[in-house]
Amino acid sequence: MKILKFPLARITIWFVLGVLAAFYFEPIPLLSLILCGVSILLFGTAFYFSGKDFIQKSYFGYATYFVFFCIGITTHAIHNERLSKYHYGHKLDGHTHSVEVVLLEKLRSNPYNHRYIAKVTAIDSAIAEGKIVLQVKKENLPQDFPVGTRLLITGTIYEPQAPGNPHQFDYKKYLAFKSVYGQMYADVSTIQISPKKEKNIWYYAADFRNTIIKNLKDSGFRNEELNVAVALILGQQQDISPELMKDYQFAGAVHILSVSGLHVGCLMLFIGFLLSPLPKTKTGNILRLAILLSFLWIFALIANFSPSVTRSVVMFSFVAIGKYARRKTNIYHTLLVSVFMILLFEPSFIFDVGFQLSYSALFFIVWLQPLLSSLWQPKNKIGKYFWDILTVSLAAQMGTFPLSLYYFHQFPGLFFITNLLILPLLGIIMALGVFVMLWASFSSVPSYLVKCLEWSLYILNKIISKVASFESFVFQDIPFNWQMLVTCYLFLFTAVFWLKKPNFKKLAFALASIILFQLAYLGNRYFTKNHEELIVFNAKRNTIIARKKGEQLSVFSHQELSEQTINFILKPYLVGSFSRIASTEKIGNLMYFNQNKILVIDSLGVFPKSQRPDIIILSQSPKINLERTIQDAKPKMVIADASNYRTDVERWKRTCVKEKIPFHSTVEKGFYSLSKNDLDFN
Repeated sequence: MKILKFPLARITIWFVLGVLAAFYFEPIPLLSLILCGVSILLFGTAFYFSGKDFIQKSYFGYATYFVFFCIGITTHAIHNERLSKYHYGHKLDGHTHSVEVVLLEKLRSNPYNHRYIAKVTAIDSAIAEGKIVLQVKKENLPQDFPVGTRLLITGTIYEPQAPGNPHQFDYKKYLAFKSVYGQMYADVSTIQISPKKEKNIWYYAADFRNTIIKNLKDSGFRNEELNVAVALILGQQQDISPELMKDYQFAGAVHILSVSGLHVGCLMLFIGFLLSPLPKTKTGNILRLAILLSFLWIFALIANFSPSVTRSVVMFSFVAIGKYARRKTNIYHTLLVSVFMILLFEPSFIFDVGFQLSYSALFFIVWLQPLLSSLWQPKNKIGKYFWDILTVSLAAQMGTFPLSLYYFHQFPGLFFITNLLILPLLGIIMALGVFVMLWASFSSVPSYLVKCLEWSLYILNKIISKVASFESFVFQDIPFNWQMLVTCYLFLFTAVFWLKKPNFKKLAFALASIILFQLAYLGNRYFTKNHEELIVFNAKRNTIIARKKGEQLSVFSHQELSEQTINFILKPYLVGSFSRIASTEKIGNLMYFNQNKILVIDSLGVFPKSQRPDIIILSQSPKINLERTIQDAKPKMVIADASNYRTDVERWKRTCVKEKIPFHSTVEKGFYSLSKNDLDFN
């Protein structure tokens, strides 16, 4: 592969491996520095002994890779905020404190709370640092707080909970990737607002965005179209309705709502057009480049430096530098430099789904699109224009297809139709949108411009909604794990290698990769068919127990299963375990699993006294004397699910400790899984 021959590609790969190693193994800072020092010493020694050779020795290459691997480790350690002695994580004791915070970013609100990313500055008047998610009750709050607001909150910083059920979205890990390790809940009564705001770059960026939005509202912009415009141009998706967001997902167009290369490219062309009167002299080119780069990075700031916009701005910055320096740039070099530079300053971006999808799409467009385009040569410009749109869309979709299935388990089958319909319109919207936003940053916008942009966005939304309405073409709940992800990409790469330069050896590799993918899929199916388990789910206000045998799942519940329960508790498990619901029944007092007796005691507290169960499951806060029940029934395990009152669970836990019986609370420890081996208590 040509790109792997670039030295920059190899050192970038080793740098990324260093970042990943530091994240998963978490070496202490001293060890990171020692490794970095040793690697630099080895590199210097290798450079000294091979410096006079025209062709470098292999040990010089190995020393170079090792030094960048260690730089990756050290970079992660430097950016790991938890290593600071002032980080609030050292004070997570579950007690109430006076916490001083500054609001950094407004998140999407839910029906009950305004949500923010906030920076902790002090705890009980002592210096502290780190970021948290702050949720403030909307009740008695006339409006949300602007970015930069200083708050003194009396409350508790909680560590985010790990997922309570199997294969659920790991919100704790998601926040950790963003260097957020705590969250707070507050209401008006526990908050004191400081009259002084922290006027940093985030404050001015948010203020600038708010000015634009206010002027657009004053110009008569309708809310739904305005929210899409703000997402398209400014990268702010918080106010888009869930229904419209779902339409964009089903139509395969959600990527256009994230500011990316398309948006930054349009901005660069527009600014370049405005700067065209400047003289094409050396001084004029330097001035043009300085203004262009300033606009690009101000735009990135306004868009909150999201991973996709940061990637795009870094890349186009190098493109602009090469253009005005009259240097020919290699797109692969530009890709690699942008990856390296971004991760050097923000290594956590490597875990961001948007960052991964963005680079996968761009790489496959650059690498695969020319091959697809060569399959057919239209004879007219219109045909070539739409053929290019189709091949670009197909290349990007092939690059992101495995990642999309891995993270979201769904695939929009009509993505190519969506792109053919909206991309011509999107160019007009972006050009007009950038112009309108620039105008709105100073004053209200003339109504004819507002109406033009508004109607363009209205048509865009209608196209998206129409395509999304064909839900039978949206393939959902597709099981796809990491083994299938790796083998699927292996097949894509080997297949493209063979198509670019066909020979028997490459064909053999491509066919072998298909077999590996099939083995990954069939291996998971085989494991599923031969696996039996019983799950006690962590479900609030309901008791849900499932018995899995092969691909069949029998669900037992205290109450009827709601759509929300199925979507957020059962569906992730079904997809992750390659299973489907075979039956749903109302839960009884007695269950059997592999010849082991399970007694379920609910709110009635009525159960057969003569039973000698292996496991007791407590649900719906039964009024029983657990100590006497344990002494009579002599169970080997007691489980309390999330339908019980917290005080009851704490009392039962103390009782089980006293009686020396294993106790599991699903609220505290998450779901409980019982398999054949787990039930061998002897």
